[in-house]
Amino acid sequence: MENLRLQELLKRYLDDVITELEQEELWGYVNDPFFDAEIKKLIGQAFDQQSQGIELDAEEQQRLLESIYGNDEVFIPTPRRLWRSISVAATIIIALSATLIFYLKDTRKNPIERNAYKDDILPGKQGATLTLANGKQIKLSDAINGIIAKEDGINVTKTAEGELIYELKKRNVESEMINTLSTAKGETYMLTLPDKSKVWLNSASSLTYVAGLNEKGLRRVKLKGEAYFEISKDKTRPFVVETAQQQVEVLGTHFNISNYADGDAAKTTLLEGSIRLRTGKSGGRVLVPGQQAILKNEVIQVVPGDIATAVAWKNGFFRFNDESIEEVMQQISRWYNVDISYQGKPVEERFTGKVSRTKNLSQLLLILEKTKGVHFKIEERRVSVMR
Repeated sequence: MENLRLQELLKRYLDDVITELEQEELWGYVNDPFFDAEIKKLIGQAFDQQSQGIELDAEEQQRLLESIYGNDEVFIPTPRRLWRSISVAATIIIALSATLIFYLKDTRKNPIERNAYKDDILPGKQGATLTLANGKQIKLSDAINGIIAKEDGINVTKTAEGELIYELKKRNVESEMINTLSTAKGETYMLTLPDKSKVWLNSASSLTYVAGLNEKGLRRVKLKGEAYFEISKDKTRPFVVETAQQQVEVLGTHFNISNYADGDAAKTTLLEGSIRLRTGKSGGRVLVPGQQAILKNEVIQVVPGDIATAVAWKNGFFRFNDESIEEVMQQISRWYNVDISYQGKPVEERFTGKVSRTKNLSQLLLILEKTKGVHFKIEERRVSVMR
């Protein structure tokens, strides 16, 4: 039996008259695997109704439908001018499939494309440098598995899975030994702290902490860059994350902080539990799950959070949501350790979509080029961006 409510919600969405509550209801259908078949059927119907106006040949149309129903990664530009002839189908696909249109499994590469990407670059990998209190630096990608350091009754172990684990050999360690775990561009790493809290450190980031994670009754760490935290509950010892602009206080929760020096704002996104943000000029703001705090010029703005986008990097993806080419390339630069330059007229398109971070740089750039709004050239470790 057809779900008439789902059809009505889709129609209201496409007519741009849907309310916030109705949109939440629609996403509930979208996120429920039970309705996958119904949603795919509606996408197919809309595509069939509009297919006569699509400027693709029959073979390309079939590839597009296959990519919608499968797990292939495709890409879309946000502007509607490329989609005037397929607005209904495109809108449904954009809203529901969370894939990237226009990447149609086309493996045909002309000589210009091959030349543009003659200097290919591999994706980033697990790696980090641990700096101990005595100044010794351990490059974790080179270190053997097992115990790599011992400080004040604390063992530091590297696992075969690429995780750094701190273990207390005696309780209530009051170590003043300061450690720093840092990632370069193109590196990520996972850390388990002595209280069993877990931290995933993104590229070009660092986390500084006392080895015993016990600083005058607080569990305190200092972050530069971006990290995802899963904090163990301990009502007697709050967990505090300090950045250059703010303090985030928690008892036990899951959240992501993006606080790059070259970013335009610090963003804290809460997935579970509750946190309080403090700045030099603010008494504090409390977040509930699903909210994001944007800190800019010492002013905190709390907005609904895009959870999937905030933690995509931890799950192995780039995820863009109506972002400029500069915002897209900033993430690419960190992961592939490349410099970015812009040539000619500015790229005006904004980009929405998801793609794996395991691809070589050339593969990712070719996906972006399918939007027809941007082109690239790789020369050693520099990427030139042009219209």
